Amino acid sequence: MKTAIIYMSKHGTTEKITKLLSDKIENSTMFNLSSSSSIVLENYDTIIIGGSIHFGSMQKKLKQFIAKNIDVLLTKRTALFMVCMDKTDKRNEQFENAYPQELRNRSIVNGYFRGEFIFDKMNFIEKIIIKKISGRSTDVSEIDYEAIDEFVNKLIN
Repeated sequence: MKTAIIYMSKHGTTEKITKLLSDKIENSTMFNLSSSSSIVLENYDTIIIGGSIHFGSMQKKLKQFIAKNIDVLLTKRTALFMVCMDKTDKRNEQFENAYPQELRNRSIVNGYFRGEFIFDKMNFIEKIIIKKISGRSTDVSEIDYEAIDEFVNKLIN
């Protein structure tokens, strides 16, 4: 069974998580939408899609990819994940805004993997906003490795 893991990563955390997933899922291939020009979805049995939330929304290019390929995605085994530092119920709303309802309904498993603030990778405006919203001014990693393992186990079983 071949698996495509399609993702967008702005500061590298989603890519880090995607690599962890790929290491745990046999016969998987990673596709970063920032650099992958074409992905032949028909070549894969399972499609995992993931992105990160920045200022309340998923990356536009990821949403466009889903919209463009929704008909094919609905015929595949799909799994969806989100990288987001928000621990509140607001993340559920962000997840719903990121992924169309028909895709969420058909998804085998959905995952929230938390994330990181890496200030060296942020621009000036991002740093100010993150400091104001979170109260943090230094790097922090809150990746939920247990949630990643649960996601993979549900996907495989």
